[in-house]
Amino acid sequence: MGFFSKIKEGLRKTKESMVKKMQKVVNSFTKIDEELFEQLEETMIMCDMGVETSVQICQELRKLIKERGVKDPALIMELIQEIISSMMGDDTELDMSSTPAVIMVIGVNGAGKTTTIGKLCHQLIGGGKRVIVAAADTFRAAAIDQLEVWTNRSGAEIVKHAEGSDPAAVVYDAITAAKARNCDVLICDTAGRLHNKKNLMDELAKMNRVIEREAPECSKEVLLVLDATTGQNAVNQARLFKEVAPISGIVLTKLDGTAKGGIVISIKNELGIPVKLIGVGEKIDDLQPFNSNDFVKALFENVSSDSEAESESGEEPEENE
Repeated sequence: MGFFSKIKEGLRKTKESMVKKMQKVVNSFTKIDEELFEQLEETMIMCDMGVETSVQICQELRKLIKERGVKDPALIMELIQEIISSMMGDDTELDMSSTPAVIMVIGVNGAGKTTTIGKLCHQLIGGGKRVIVAAADTFRAAAIDQLEVWTNRSGAEIVKHAEGSDPAAVVYDAITAAKARNCDVLICDTAGRLHNKKNLMDELAKMNRVIEREAPECSKEVLLVLDATTGQNAVNQARLFKEVAPISGIVLTKLDGTAKGGIVISIKNELGIPVKLIGVGEKIDDLQPFNSNDFVKALFENVSSDSEAESESGEEPEENE
């Protein structure tokens, strides 16, 4: 399956739940009025796009309709697609400009951090990179064991200490090993104890100090892993983590298993953090670089014709959680 096909299939539930419901609202009106805007806004909010983003899209929609003299509701979906495309902006790739490039991976337990690291190792090694992983989530023994399974599977090297060790000491040893072995990329796992922000902040700050001191010339990414199935809770997690870490990008996992893919839009619009990688399946090669053009295209492609076909058949779009 090609890259665009994977995204298209991965966003199928979101398209059914969000975009087709918006189309259904539009199709129920013969003229553009305030009730149409209110129903669209309510639909967007209910589909996990967030209040702030939904209101902003509808405000921009009003503005475009007025500027262009649009009278036909049938043209509204094209305008919404245009607005969302503009909101998403340009894509930002992982910064791998130095050797070693350091990638710190943060996120709450259960979001898919360990799996993301394993898949990223597989991707980088497949591209000819030599990768080393720092098992700096020393809070849980299981985290170290799980990470070792993934590194063995992908062919990455691992630096680990005993459970309860100082995470910054693991990062220090990993940087030393990365330099000695001429590794291209160092990926640092971290603990996901967001419920205790003070401890997490201190821990991340200490690791950052070690990186700045021992590898000041390195390019650095701080990737926050979020579970797309949690919807607006994931956006709230991003807000909290943004307070304790200089997040440079989001990894959105389990996008294929949810109807809440609209959070991609609110994350970018409300937090200004680019989504850099998305998980669209369980296979090791299902972690993909995020492409905003493909994302918007997959959501809106053929939505008008799909909606018309459903209307003629009398079938409603599939409901999702």
